[in-house]
Amino acid sequence: MAQIGLVLGRFHRQEAEDMLAEARDVAARLGLQIAAETWVPGSMETPLAVKRLLRRPEVAGVAALGIIERGETSHGLVMGHAVIKSLIDLQLEFMKPVGVGILGPDIHPSQIPSRVRPYAAAAVEAIATMLTE
Repeated sequence: MAQIGLVLGRFHRQEAEDMLAEARDVAARLGLQIAAETWVPGSMETPLAVKRLLRRPEVAGVAALGIIERGETSHGLVMGHAVIKSLIDLQLEFMKPVGVGILGPDIHPSQIPSRVRPYAAAAVEAIATMLTE
């Protein structure tokens, strides 16, 4: 059974808890074991936590879960591009899948609830797919 890690941003704690529950359910359904669940302050810290998990030999992939909400400035947009680029780079560096379940950047609060569980599920499903490709 392949082992995966989860990295969750706690800035939107309640939504992240829902993402965690969905990720656990989907992982179990797909025959993946969760080796580690790591909470980070926000999306900017996600790439470092993902890298730490990818370095572990038993971890076959990592799902990054969180939210980059629309703000009054372009900070979230810039942050989102940097985080996603870093996650893609880590995926290629380690040749292990990184499922991205980060809502946004620039998501409106009203758009968040309906996307929380589907994004978490898609991130775990992406890992499972890439492990068999």
